[in-house]
Amino acid sequence: MNRKRRAVHVATITSTHKGKTYQSHLLRRTYREGGKVKHETLGNLSDLPLDAIDYIRKRLRGAPPIDPDGGFEITRSLPHGHVAAVLGTLRKIGLETAIGSKPSRERDLVVALIASRIIHPGSKLATFTGLCPETAQSTLAEELDLSEIDSKEIYASLDWLLERQSRIEKKLSKKHLADGTLVLYDVSSSYYTGRTSGLVKRGYSRDGKKAFPQIVYGLLCNRDGCPVAVEVFSGNTADPTTLASQIKKLRQRFALERVVLVGDRGMITSRRIDEELRDVEGLDWITALRSESIRKLVSQQVIQPSLFDERDLAEITSDDFPDERLIVCRNPILAEERARKRRELLQATEQELNKIVEAVARKRAPLRGEGKIGLRVGRVLNKYKMAKHFKLEIKQDQFTYQRREEKITEEAALDGLYVIRTSMDAEAFRSEETVRAYKSLSQVERAFRRMKTVDLEIRPIFHWKDDRIQAHVFLCMLAYYVEWHLRRDLKPLLFDDHERESAEETRSSIVTPAPRSKAAQHKDNKKKTHDGYPVQSFRSLLKDLGTLCRNYAEAQSSEFSILTKPTRLQRRVFDLLGLAIA
Repeated sequence: MNRKRRAVHVATITSTHKGKTYQSHLLRRTYREGGKVKHETLGNLSDLPLDAIDYIRKRLRGAPPIDPDGGFEITRSLPHGHVAAVLGTLRKIGLETAIGSKPSRERDLVVALIASRIIHPGSKLATFTGLCPETAQSTLAEELDLSEIDSKEIYASLDWLLERQSRIEKKLSKKHLADGTLVLYDVSSSYYTGRTSGLVKRGYSRDGKKAFPQIVYGLLCNRDGCPVAVEVFSGNTADPTTLASQIKKLRQRFALERVVLVGDRGMITSRRIDEELRDVEGLDWITALRSESIRKLVSQQVIQPSLFDERDLAEITSDDFPDERLIVCRNPILAEERARKRRELLQATEQELNKIVEAVARKRAPLRGEGKIGLRVGRVLNKYKMAKHFKLEIKQDQFTYQRREEKITEEAALDGLYVIRTSMDAEAFRSEETVRAYKSLSQVERAFRRMKTVDLEIRPIFHWKDDRIQAHVFLCMLAYYVEWHLRRDLKPLLFDDHERESAEETRSSIVTPAPRSKAAQHKDNKKKTHDGYPVQSFRSLLKDLGTLCRNYAEAQSSEFSILTKPTRLQRRVFDLLGLAIA
């Protein structure tokens, strides 16, 4: 047999199946037999990291080996695990193609900004610094093949993203919203520390930063709290006035013929219902009554204590709310808490008011003058917010006060009470389902909290132009979209309750607080999962993933990179995400 043996080599085979492209890396020996070239496969290297395959290929071509006793030097190490997890998830959920169906540098820059917002939120300049080769803080730029980035490109990519916002939100709505679905909507605001723009106005500050102007933004989510769309408004925009644009967006841009809009009582008010919701075909709502409306129903004896003798919720009707269902709920735990808080505030207010009484009555340097006395009294009442519960008498040289017991009793009658109002038919939405739908608004509040402070740091905002502010807020929403999916998959390793559905089965009433499952209680107490993995916050888990580094090394004339060995926890993270460690 005439056989001529050749050197072993690595062959890369590319194949396409059902529109997908696959690559296999095979270790082969090529030889000639009977005048024909044949190949003998010695092994499949496809499961090895690409850098390891590349090193084997170079060695077989004659590159010098790595000498650990000389010439071997690690030139750099960059955090990689969190980049692989975030980028892998972003691509797996289809956000990259939703941003741009075709590869482009603008798309890669936007993806980098989204991933950076999750991994290490900061200013756009700080993000730019972290992407530059010389000052890289992770493998993000390398994974996206970004090099020689100009700072102006970062801002140009924001402009590019804003132009595509409508298309991206429409794609997200098709994926997460359907006719007849619940849509959660709420509004928040963030203070502004840059130069004044057209959007920045002074208004009610949810951040407690009255000295700063602000912007307002409204977030639309599906019933599970997954963000779908966001819109920025001027800082002095009242919450209810943002509703019309959201209805238009849902009905026209997202083409939803039937929607159930869920909003809080400050959002979906009686006026908005009458002017914008009631006569719109296919549009229903779930919201709650304000305290003055509940007080009126109590005075009319429509709401009576006997309603809660056997249950903690009951349906009622009222001529003041035609064609609507009213579901009255009484939470005894909330009632006790509000009674305790009011009692403590009343006592604290009286202690301070007694000091003023003593100051007026003292013989030496007494407090005099209605203005001076009233000023000190005002400080106390503003501090504890108890003015409505006290009757005051201020004179030039005298100050007395007494409790308004009737007002206190009237308020106490409302402790623990809240009333859900809805246009939904009882056959379509039972009382318990309606209450559960309203309570799901807490997921939007959670989204705001994570976007603003905990994870993504939407504030402070330094952009000067209105378009850049809008793009910044939209970018933060997309980052939370990715984080929402990460948290969903990583629940078993986080303090989140990953067996909440089983816990719901043991819940005595939808009005009571949601119970924690046994698995969640175990995580709370032991700080470990049942299978022994440590439980962390989302932010801590990302930092842990960051310790999985890509190490760059030189050996004589060869350069290569290799990942640090993943820990048991890091392997578990990638298993839960359904991603390969690469």
